[in-house]
Amino acid sequence: MKPAGGSSQSQISNYTMAQVKEFSVEEKLTALVNLQKIDSKLDELHILKGELPMEVADLEDEIQGLHARQTRIEEEINGVTEFIQQRKDAIKEAEALEKKYEKQSSNVKNNREFEAINKEIEMQQLEVKLAEKHIKDATEEIAEKAVLLEKAKKNIAAKEGILGTKKGELEKIIAANEKEEKHFNKLAAEAKENVDPRLFASYEKIRKSYRNGLAVVPVERDACGGCFYSIPPQKQSEIKQHKKVMICENCGRILVDEDLNNSIEIK
Repeated sequence: MKPAGGSSQSQISNYTMAQVKEFSVEEKLTALVNLQKIDSKLDELHILKGELPMEVADLEDEIQGLHARQTRIEEEINGVTEFIQQRKDAIKEAEALEKKYEKQSSNVKNNREFEAINKEIEMQQLEVKLAEKHIKDATEEIAEKAVLLEKAKKNIAAKEGILGTKKGELEKIIAANEKEEKHFNKLAAEAKENVDPRLFASYEKIRKSYRNGLAVVPVERDACGGCFYSIPPQKQSEIKQHKKVMICENCGRILVDEDLNNSIEIK
């Protein structure tokens, strides 16, 4: 006699299996075509933005670099200004010492002391001349850096003007298509849930390989709709039967027949 729980366990197992739906190849292809058409709509909206998103990002990076350059120049000017002040303080100190030694020279008792004091006075005079030369050179350096700083500021202002224009253009395009983009993004999220995970992985890989983003294409005029490679009649017949997923031998895109492709409309 079988245990009472055996029948119940079997029922649960059968119920679980019934819950897992197996999609036919045609259903899988239909889901892929649907996703491709939605993604193509989104691609069209992105094309409307053109190079603007990249141009805006590049300008923002460039302006950030220019601001860093401006800050560096300002710090260098501040450093040189501090150096000039130090040299001015050194001049005051040297001049004060010179006066001190000159006063002491009137009280010297012998030639040796007189020569020693004169030597100190000469050293302070030399210190003053050297400091004055340093100040002159540093002042010229500040003047050169001030020119560079002014150029950097003008460059930043010009770039920020261009950035403002580009951002304005981009914002207008985004605002004009925001509702439509949200709609297709929602459709895309829903469509992805209906695509076989392994097929979706292949689909995404193929999409990234081509600038136009076409991973699923119809056979048109006996050729692949992606690369126009000729498709033999036998293979076209197999594609129409929807018994297996067919790939273009030349470009690797997923192929579907025109009837299946045209049966799906995205609104």
